Amino acid sequence: QVQLVESGGGLVQPGGSLRLSCAASGSIFSIYAMGWYRQAPGKQRELVASSYITSGGSTNYADSVKGRFTISRDNAKNTVYLQMNSLKPEDTAVYLCNAVKDGRLYWGKGTLVTVSS
Repeated sequence: QVQLVESGGGLVQPGGSLRLSCAASGSIFSIYAMGWYRQAPGKQRELVASSYITSGGSTNYADSVKGRFTISRDNAKNTVYLQMNSLKPEDTAVYLCNAVKDGRLYWGKGTLVTVSS
């Protein structure tokens, strides 16, 4: 089992920044990838960014966040971050961390990001 706990959400004005954290614990050995998804009210869950632990540590971003968001890892702390800059109201959503291990998906409970003036 893998446990994921997100933090760092909150209310921010348009153009502002936030950094989300996702701490992994439990059976974290051989996690293949970790990433961030988001779900806005009335919309489907969508991938925001992912980081592959193997495959040379490659990353992947949704077109809507490219150039504004950056995913990074601190392997010593078993933590994945999402640095979000130039935030827009349409970035408002619950942001969820996930991990892929042995063909299974694990999810955190999410953290709410609200972008509003």
